Amino acid sequence: MNVLVTGASQGIGLAIVKKFTACGHDVAGIDVLPSAFRHPRYRHYLADIASSPLPSVGGVEILINNAGVQNSGRDIDVNLKGTIRVTEQYGVREGIKSVLFIASASASTGAEFPEYAASKGGMVAYMKNVALRLAPLNATANSLSPGGVTTELNRHVMEDPALWAQIMAETPLKKWAEPEEIAEFAYFLTAVNRSMTAQDVLVDNGESARANFVW
Repeated sequence: MNVLVTGASQGIGLAIVKKFTACGHDVAGIDVLPSAFRHPRYRHYLADIASSPLPSVGGVEILINNAGVQNSGRDIDVNLKGTIRVTEQYGVREGIKSVLFIASASASTGAEFPEYAASKGGMVAYMKNVALRLAPLNATANSLSPGGVTTELNRHVMEDPALWAQIMAETPLKKWAEPEEIAEFAYFLTAVNRSMTAQDVLVDNGESARANFVW
């Protein structure tokens, strides 16, 4: 299938790109940063989903909204408004099979930076709106809400022993997810799933049971 992934250059987005190309799908990525990933089935586009002209990518069957920022002063503009912009252009149309939103555990707990939590909570609400509009097209829309993930964005706390100890005290399974694990969930929810829609899937190692945010 033809897949479009935003925020594709690193972290969860890059892991998703690698998973889909490895499974034989044609993938396009959008990011403000260039990508070092090279694959005959992958095309990369430079764009800011909140403000740049969006590239012409036709025939999108799976859309994965992963691009986002944190505590940037632009969280609502990028994470919510930019995601809406992308989805309305590529996802709400004939031929789409599945739309996935990479949200956050904070969409449920509120336990992060205020604008970030609000942007992700808004994303989950918007996902449900999209699911209702895509149902007549026999397409699904869901969101995936990770807790802690071992990405560059989180290096600040991962490399601080005191902060990491506090985080693990708040995490029942005593670990964070790897980006590749989140990519597996993303693949199932879009390329395999045909019956679940309008749902938010929480993958947080039990973190939401204890909603204290450590930074």
